[in-house]
Amino acid sequence: MTQKSLCLLALFWAFASQAAVDVNTATVAELDGIKGIGPASSARILDARKNANFKDWGDLIQRVKGIKSSQAARLSAEGLTVNGQGYEPAARQ
Repeated sequence: MTQKSLCLLALFWAFASQAAVDVNTATVAELDGIKGIGPASSARILDARKNANFKDWGDLIQRVKGIKSSQAARLSAEGLTVNGQGYEPAARQ
């Protein structure tokens, strides 16, 4: 029974570590837990979020200094979302 419980706990931990973090509801600790976001980036995100939640990735990129499309793609791959959505680059024209 103990081995089964430990196995389930390990699976839960693995799933939880891969769970998405939404930029509009994330705490400082959750943002810092995303690879590529440090204390300075967390502060800029939370500062911009004070004015209004982010509508989409384009809004986040526009309002937060240091986040460009390439960084947004990496952050999305690490589990960051905006309103539950992962980053999808705009189609080239």
